[in-house]
Amino acid sequence: MAVIGKIRKRSGLLVIVIGVALAAFILGDFAKGRGGRHTMNIGVIDDEDINISDFNARFDQNVEATKRQQQNDRISQEDMYRLRDNTWNQLVEEVLMSKEYDELGLVVTPDELFDQIQGPNPHQAVIQNFTNPETGQFDREMVMNYLKNLNTMPQASKDQWLVFERYIKEDRLNTKYQNLISKAYYMPKQLAKMAYAEKNNKATIELVSVKYSTVSDSLIELTDADYQSFYDSHKNAYDRPAMRDIEYVSFDVKPSAADNEDASKFVNSLKEEFATTNNIATFVNANSDVRYDSSWKARTELPVSIETVMFENEPGFVYGPYFENNAYNLARLVDVSYRPDSLKASHILIAYKGALRSDQERTKEQAQALADSLFALAKKTPSRMKELAQSFSNDPSAQQNSGDLGWFKDGQMVPQFNTFVLDNKVGTIGLVETDFGFHIIEVTGKKEDQKKVRVAQIIHQVTPSTQTYQDVFAQASKFASENKTRAQFDEAIARDGLNKRVAPNLRSSSYRITGVENPRQIIRWAFDENTSLDDVSTIFDLDNSYVIAVLTKASEKGIAPLDDIKDMIKSQVMNEKKGALLTEKMKAAGTDFDKIAADLGGERQLIPNVSFDSRVLQGYGQESKVIGTVFSMKKGEVSEPIVGTSAAFIVKLNDLTVAPDRENYDQVIKEKSTAFANVIRNNGPFRAIEKTADIQDNRLMFY
Repeated sequence: MAVIGKIRKRSGLLVIVIGVALAAFILGDFAKGRGGRHTMNIGVIDDEDINISDFNARFDQNVEATKRQQQNDRISQEDMYRLRDNTWNQLVEEVLMSKEYDELGLVVTPDELFDQIQGPNPHQAVIQNFTNPETGQFDREMVMNYLKNLNTMPQASKDQWLVFERYIKEDRLNTKYQNLISKAYYMPKQLAKMAYAEKNNKATIELVSVKYSTVSDSLIELTDADYQSFYDSHKNAYDRPAMRDIEYVSFDVKPSAADNEDASKFVNSLKEEFATTNNIATFVNANSDVRYDSSWKARTELPVSIETVMFENEPGFVYGPYFENNAYNLARLVDVSYRPDSLKASHILIAYKGALRSDQERTKEQAQALADSLFALAKKTPSRMKELAQSFSNDPSAQQNSGDLGWFKDGQMVPQFNTFVLDNKVGTIGLVETDFGFHIIEVTGKKEDQKKVRVAQIIHQVTPSTQTYQDVFAQASKFASENKTRAQFDEAIARDGLNKRVAPNLRSSSYRITGVENPRQIIRWAFDENTSLDDVSTIFDLDNSYVIAVLTKASEKGIAPLDDIKDMIKSQVMNEKKGALLTEKMKAAGTDFDKIAADLGGERQLIPNVSFDSRVLQGYGQESKVIGTVFSMKKGEVSEPIVGTSAAFIVKLNDLTVAPDRENYDQVIKEKSTAFANVIRNNGPFRAIEKTADIQDNRLMFY
């Protein structure tokens, strides 16, 4: 109710905003002269257009699948954006990999797909989804019954099966592709022998090191040439997507003192009638932000604030108003009963045309005749309930659970169903009609009775009034109209004591900005081709705030310029310069490790069991240069000074233990093959293909 009220209060403003936005969208397209291909395509993947309608169809499928998985009809805005992102990634992979499959002639034939679903060794997804809950084993009969009844199932179930079938086909293709690559791996014996030696040859080294952390930064002067030299050697490591930095100020809309007082008065005005009304559900639904809940609650299921008073008073008792979770509340004890906490039942649903969520064509009379017949069979032979559920039930879950609903909370099922299970003994079989159709129900379990209460609650959220919205909007509007430049923006924030926030390194695909709900319109503005550096935005009208932003930095896709990463690489450039300074001093000191350690504040160490393939030096971390140098030396040889990652080194090879030759190197080859196969299974080939693909991503135009 609060949300609907908010929309109504601001409907005039919304009409104006929508009208202006539509006009701007249409005129903008004409002005830019974009062709139909560009404006209607959410992207182009290797010259294949991805139409927005096709994208949305796939996105809708993913949304429905997520709802079923989460068993929730509502998905947050953040999750919706994540699903759009996942949908795009799915399409990119499908398009690119389909071309690979076609070029290689990889297909999944109808017979092969049949075998993956109904054959002796079905796909793992089939095994997982058609496991008998009683035996824990795959049940092929469940698959056959499901497919036999597929045409009588709701369209949503049919669509779900098509998605499932497509997944099996795509996974089978991917398995073939991965096998082609991984099975082509070959390692000659000499390479295996080399890999074995790199892992098992062990060096004992003596070294003297001077860690860079012992040298004060103040002793080092970094020049532009130092930065440039490091950058030129490492620039490919700084390839990045387009990014934007913004600063913003948020005018949050919060209930005022007057709003809080009005809410309190409203709830107080309801108390007398709430205590005496006979139509409790209607009264609650008319006045509360949360609909009437008629379910029975155990003590632990009630909020702590009313738990004691509801369990220690008689029906009719009213508590409140009390303030909790930003809302004024009233609670009335409606009834008290002793009931089981959980119930268990099996059922067979016979639906008919017009019943809730039914796509059946049979009439209600035909459904009742069938239900009566099945009820008679079940009463006569209760052991046939599972068989009858699999063959006749219109509940899609019956194909997996044979009609067994398992344990459910008292009140979880529709009232007629719940009442039958509650009022009858375990083992009872009955016929009940609900909004979904006719149910043949068998009561299969009940927990012990316990005291429960039914409580009616009026919950009235304290929300900002129209006047509060207007007042906050006026503040934001004044700020926006008076501060058109970045300098004015900063001065006003400092002068008025406002909280300026920073959102660095935003990508076009970002969907989070700290402290801002649903910030996509801000991100789209920051990446719009008409937004320039230091531009100040207009007001962004978000869920409960008004935001004004300024674009402070814009970096385009590609290798980052040196100026952009100068601060980031400073410590590495500093270490290189320290390394150069220390190695020169080491050269002057010769090979006397004790003297070097004493004069330069270094450390002398003996490190055993160093292997070439580890790349990690005990006590120092990754030091590839040092380890590489060690294994290029002869026993007793002392190296030249080395500029390492964390220190400057001089190394002496004291001893090298060479691993004995083996009769064969099959185990080494197997280990390397397995490691390679793991890279393939982790989608390495696709990632390599994606890097070289020509992908035009237009998602920013649409959301």
